[in-house]
Amino acid sequence: MEMDWLAGAIDYGIIGLLLFLSIIVVAIAFERVFFYRGVDAGSFTSLKALELQLTRRLFVVASVASNAPYIGLLGTVLGIMLTFYNLGLDTSIDTGKIMIGLALALKATAAGLIVALVSVVIYNALLRKARVLMLEWEVAHGR
Repeated sequence: MEMDWLAGAIDYGIIGLLLFLSIIVVAIAFERVFFYRGVDAGSFTSLKALELQLTRRLFVVASVASNAPYIGLLGTVLGIMLTFYNLGLDTSIDTGKIMIGLALALKATAAGLIVALVSVVIYNALLRKARVLMLEWEVAHGR
């Protein structure tokens, strides 16, 4: 069929992209946690220099958290389009095919939401730790 490529684009493209983004977020989380453990806040001469180092790459985690649901929604819309297209080609209406097509389409939204939720939790935890380290610097420097 003409639209068979769309099923692969949803499964491998959209869900693959979400998987890739989640791997990036987890990798950044591990890197930041190890960095935070080894950072000596007192060695920084200014709070702004410390803040720059502590918040590196956090924008990537925040971007994934805010955009993953939209990427999942795109996969769902494409899956629903594919389902309707296949229904239009078939002269008989089979509710089983409709339900299976819609259920498979919704898996992209579920994947996007899972990636977003994990990313938001990681972002908030990393941001909290960065703020604690900045406050420790301020206390140590009497500000």
